[in-house]
Amino acid sequence: MNYSVLVVDDSPIVRKMVCRTLGMAGFDESKILEAGNGREALELLNVSWVDIVLSDIHMPEMNGIEMLEVMAASEALRRVPVIVISTERSTKRIEHMKALGIKGYLTKPFTPEGVRDAVMTALKGTDA
Repeated sequence: MNYSVLVVDDSPIVRKMVCRTLGMAGFDESKILEAGNGREALELLNVSWVDIVLSDIHMPEMNGIEMLEVMAASEALRRVPVIVISTERSTKRIEHMKALGIKGYLTKPFTPEGVRDAVMTALKGTDA
């Protein structure tokens, strides 16, 4: 698939698992970028366009919700679909993330099929 993806998680192991899952689902692994926190993700998004972001919430330096708030306030970045993959179970926080525009929410541990299906659902209707 000809989509570019940004995977954001402070755990290199989780990032690798998500990247491998995307590769098995047919995504071009050379178009998958990685960031260790929200700040790194925003820096990458300022220089590289991606079709979708998959992000954890609990990260050092800048967490996923802070990253979502910055993206929602940006005319260019608010259009990038975001799927959250997290251990977060707070309904209030999940509703806040939905209000910020997330296109999907998966809990850890995730399944490869769940990631693939959430990404494909979020990408429907995008111009890639």
